[in-house]
Amino acid sequence: MSAPATPSVGRPATRRDLAVRLLVAGGPANRPAANLALLAGAGLMVWSAVVHLHLWSTGYRRIPTIGPLFLLQGISAVVLAVVVAAFRRVWAAVAAFGFVASTIGGFLLSVNVGLFGFTDSWAAPFAAMALWVEVSALAFLATGAALCLRRRPGGAQV
Repeated sequence: MSAPATPSVGRPATRRDLAVRLLVAGGPANRPAANLALLAGAGLMVWSAVVHLHLWSTGYRRIPTIGPLFLLQGISAVVLAVVVAAFRRVWAAVAAFGFVASTIGGFLLSVNVGLFGFTDSWAAPFAAMALWVEVSALAFLATGAALCLRRRPGGAQV
């Protein structure tokens, strides 16, 4: 069985073809569902950023290492959310997904084993809500990326 043929050339798809597809898939001309999912994911990232910036400004800034990371998370989440909303491409969704997943991972590490000498708690302000917001962002970003990669019935990319 041979590799799937690219519709425009009629030859087997190469790794380069797949990499190019991942980079250019999507865009503002997507189906409305892909746009909606990516914009929702971006909005949820901004919500997460607001929570982190609020916590930083109300006391977390005084925690060594964790404080600067909260500030960095807030700023980076806004920047990535703007990139996702502006470009609506798979690469942007994948970058944002990785960022949000690392934010969740950092929180879970800090609650369960501690992180940089700091142990967080589920009882911390906004902890459960932020986790739900971030898990929802992951779901929307993954859905948006998948819809960007989906092909139309005639073989053309969405």
